[in-house]
Amino acid sequence: MVFNLFRKSDDNRPHDVKSLREAILRFIKESLQKIEGGEGGHIKELKLFIDSHTEDLSMYEGAVYVHDKQLFKNEIQRIADDFAINLPADWTLDVEFTDRLPADARRADELDVAFVMNTRKQVAHNSAAFVAYIRILNGEAEQEEYLIKATDPKLNIGRDKKSLTENGSFRLNQLVFPGDSKHESNKYISRQHAHIEFDMESERFMIFADDGGVPPRNKTKIHIAADGKVIKLNSTQIGHPLNEGDQVILGESAVFLFSAQK
Repeated sequence: MVFNLFRKSDDNRPHDVKSLREAILRFIKESLQKIEGGEGGHIKELKLFIDSHTEDLSMYEGAVYVHDKQLFKNEIQRIADDFAINLPADWTLDVEFTDRLPADARRADELDVAFVMNTRKQVAHNSAAFVAYIRILNGEAEQEEYLIKATDPKLNIGRDKKSLTENGSFRLNQLVFPGDSKHESNKYISRQHAHIEFDMESERFMIFADDGGVPPRNKTKIHIAADGKVIKLNSTQIGHPLNEGDQVILGESAVFLFSAQK
């Protein structure tokens, strides 16, 4: 007879949103309390996985405040404070509904959830696995395809390899649209148009418009693959996360595709 470690008893399972929330929070608290050697201060992110196939899906959604996950993060922070669990000020929470709970995650008895804690060292290590491809769809760049990695410095995008900045230094572009190209689209790209960099917090590649890529000088737009909307970048301070299949429009008609697919 094989003992089922994760066998569930209907008698012990929470039957309403409040008791389910308390059970999940108790599970998280117990997991955090097992951290030894002051590692709590090194936690970068907490990930809670919920089995999307559970019959109580709507109850789980209510328990974790699915429409305002900051509320659930606040609940975890309150417990951490009450029990002197030293979470850092910038820790993050990710709640994911998934078809299969990760095999390496800590699973809860009587609940359809699993829990993972990542330290700063783990997050930095994991980010090395993030790569993406930039493929030129319109316009003439020095390469038809560029490989970018999370560990790379930011990727500057612009016309020609270098341009003089206002402080007297030179900006070097890595994704280069030659200014002497005969392609009509290239002449509408600014020398300091945009850049892409990896954000450790969200584990996403972000695109930012630079001084030459915002009105009134020029334009940077993103055609969102998921819903067909077009986002205009009007500030150099606010970036936009890139998703699979997004198309970035530089100037009037130069376009490149963002993809994680080889």
